[in-house]
Amino acid sequence: MAYYSVLAVTPTTDEWIPDYLEPANRLVAQYGGKYLARTANHSQLEGDDTPAALRIVIEWPSKEAAEGFMADQEYAPHLAARTAGSQSFHFLIEGKDDLA
Repeated sequence: MAYYSVLAVTPTTDEWIPDYLEPANRLVAQYGGKYLARTANHSQLEGDDTPAALRIVIEWPSKEAAEGFMADQEYAPHLAARTAGSQSFHFLIEGKDDLA
């Protein structure tokens, strides 16, 4: 079953970004992930304002793949740099309809 990472990221510094992109892209692909969106072009249609500079959506082939990516030791220093250099919120969503 597919899972989706949905992130809201607002960098507080740009220092981490150049060293982050290549390893993150490579590791996402290694775990079978696919970026569906990485964009600053987004708007909120409902609810209290929750601004973010970037919205990111990644499709994963399974929950294990998403969790494996997040736990990968090669990703660990890049994750630490991103969390130190941004406000980030990451949700993992199961790709199913519980209300159907």
